Amino acid sequence: MTLHIALQPLISLVAGILILVFPKFLNYIVAAYLIIYGLSGLLQ
Repeated sequence: MTLHIALQPLISLVAGILILVFPKFLNYIVAAYLIIYGLSGLLQ
């Protein structure tokens, strides 16, 4: 039995939680999310 978790929804969930907990870091969280999302799109 294998567990397959998609990367983008997991990253989105973590980013959303971090934005709720640390609203001052919104710009950094969004920038990191976009970089990770772009890299994962290029590498797939």
